[in-house]
Amino acid sequence: MLDSNAVNIWRESDGDYYIEWRTSHPDTRVTVEPVIANRAAEAYYEESRERARVSGLAPANRHFFRVRDQHGTEVLATERRLGMQGTPNFRDFGGYRTVEGRFVKWGFLFRSGQLSNLSEQDVALLSSLELDLVCDFRRLEEQEADPSRLPKSNPPRIASLPISPGSNAQFLDQVAGQIGDRQTMFDFMVEINRDFAEAQTETYARMFREILALEDARFLVHCAAGKDRTGFAAAIILLALGVSETVVMQDYMLTKQFFSPYAEIDRLRQKYQMYEMETESILPMLEAHEDYLGRAIIAIKQQYSSIEIYLDEQMGVGPTELNQLRARYTA
Repeated sequence: MLDSNAVNIWRESDGDYYIEWRTSHPDTRVTVEPVIANRAAEAYYEESRERARVSGLAPANRHFFRVRDQHGTEVLATERRLGMQGTPNFRDFGGYRTVEGRFVKWGFLFRSGQLSNLSEQDVALLSSLELDLVCDFRRLEEQEADPSRLPKSNPPRIASLPISPGSNAQFLDQVAGQIGDRQTMFDFMVEINRDFAEAQTETYARMFREILALEDARFLVHCAAGKDRTGFAAAIILLALGVSETVVMQDYMLTKQFFSPYAEIDRLRQKYQMYEMETESILPMLEAHEDYLGRAIIAIKQQYSSIEIYLDEQMGVGPTELNQLRARYTA
């Protein structure tokens, strides 16, 4: 049977769509079709039997696809990763089933890396999303050095929510210009995620306040790479909406599919003056691992009996706010 939470659709910058799915049995037959018929569209099924490519759809629009198996299970979904040229990890994190059987709405919740290198095509696509709010978690110096490119017509409100984990600056001072090792950097990234959950709650609380202040806001959360500060933001939003931890982790780990650490090595070397460090030692800063987000979840569970109590006590998202968020963003 088709797994409704494992249908993954993305668009490449050339306009081609890729659809992947997972089934409980290898003999399950799955069909894929665009919801709006387009005579120019063709589907190419690849040998894996769990992936298809669709080309020829109008590039200026987002397209939905009907993915269904022979048992009657059907998923209506659009692309999760949008075909941005200048920010490869730009994703819609809607579409997931909650533990109560509802679905997070598509087209309201987005996440990405920095927006400073968007092409004209990217800006046009961004404009079509009609965003109301952009939450920028980059440090102030990052925001000033690489200002976002946003639509000039009806631009979204920008909420500057700088996050710099308490141990970050001290650690980088210690390793700058020195040869570190991979395990040290990996451990540092694990601790950064613990810091998100324990020491950065006021900033994430403000994120929720910014979202709730705008009725039915379509919003984007982002940082530089769109995986750490943004990863925790997306995770805590999905958990607030009632998505299971398993599915939240699946969404988090999609960064591994869409974001290339090697493509960002030179930028990171320059940003943190890591010219003398081996590539292998730097890579954990650019990778996504379950241990990273997992450490934040563990920190919450060690101190609170439920995610709901944590949200209430640390982020000001109590029963009233939870009901508002779920009424807005799930159906």
